[in-house]
Amino acid sequence: MILGIGTDLCNIERIEGTLARFGDRFRNRVFTDVEQRKAERRKDTAGTYAKRWAAKEACSKALGTGLRMGIAWKDMAVTNLPSGQPVMHVTGWAADRLKEMTPLGHEAVIHVTLTDDHPWAQAFVVIEARPLAATEVPPQS
Repeated sequence: MILGIGTDLCNIERIEGTLARFGDRFRNRVFTDVEQRKAERRKDTAGTYAKRWAAKEACSKALGTGLRMGIAWKDMAVTNLPSGQPVMHVTGWAADRLKEMTPLGHEAVIHVTLTDDHPWAQAFVVIEARPLAATEVPPQS
């Protein structure tokens, strides 16, 4: 079952300007150390940051909260599997919200896809609830 869907479109040149203007202050406020290391290794540093920015915005929308209801930027982070597939991780308030919206007897799976075509970066996030096997279902209180 689908619990939430979010999308965002981000202008890479806007992120590039923000990086030039605010540098580490922007990077450290919005992106985890892992995300920063990934972006700084890439030729298209601004594009890499822009895709992750879009993913965070899309995730907050899929969680049904936006970024004004307590979720911090770093509560959502994108890493990549060895295959290159992006994966969204949530912590803090975002993880609490995900747990709250996941029905009993289900596990939440966050799907994320990223793309860019200069000057645009785009992300889609779908949050799915998958039924747990009968042996995995926690007892009701």
